[in-house]
Amino acid sequence: MLKNKNQVNDESQDVAITPNASNNQNSMNIKLTFVNESNDMNNSDVVIFQKNALADPDEDVVAWTVIKNCRRNCSHTFVYPMGFSIGASDFYGNVSNLQEGEFGQQWNIARSVSGDTVQLSQTPASHVNQVELANHLPVGTVNAQIYKDGKLLLVKTGISPEQKAVFSYEPKIWIGVVSHVNEGQMLDTAIMKSITTEISLLGIRKAAIIMTGGGFGPNAAPFEFDLNATA
Repeated sequence: MLKNKNQVNDESQDVAITPNASNNQNSMNIKLTFVNESNDMNNSDVVIFQKNALADPDEDVVAWTVIKNCRRNCSHTFVYPMGFSIGASDFYGNVSNLQEGEFGQQWNIARSVSGDTVQLSQTPASHVNQVELANHLPVGTVNAQIYKDGKLLLVKTGISPEQKAVFSYEPKIWIGVVSHVNEGQMLDTAIMKSITTEISLLGIRKAAIIMTGGGFGPNAAPFEFDLNATA
């Protein structure tokens, strides 16, 4: 069973999220404001997600942020943190302790006297632009998970004992219009292929994402999303 406990051993150690570390990450947050300037009359949902650069192109992704009921000429502000947390879950829905991670690290899910915990390994990741989670449990598969802003961002399912999940991503998001999607939900291939707008956040600290298009009949236009950086 996965438990939320701290444990130190000879090979790896838990790392607690400290207030100072959280403050450092907050200073690097990107403030984004979604602005609906479209002709959409259906109050469509807008989904935002990221992709694991090392995953299969057809692998399902997670709805990280879903903006609901943002009507025409209204806006919705949210934060894209540069930092992330890493954790694991099992077949029974148990979720491990979340740890504040960094690229270049390898984390282990391992059994201790206090339960199954996510622990920082002394072995680094295979590449400085990757973060890894290895399953060192004696039995049972786990799901490796990356969180941003406390919400599920990326997941790799079915990691067997002595196997590992590897994550790598750039500061870019995908955004599109969907229906009946909730945050944390897996998006299937059909939805993924329908969302083609990719926005790079590299070098951005604050910006507006403007949605245009929509409408009915012969004047209807595809939805478009443009990034306008602000001071």
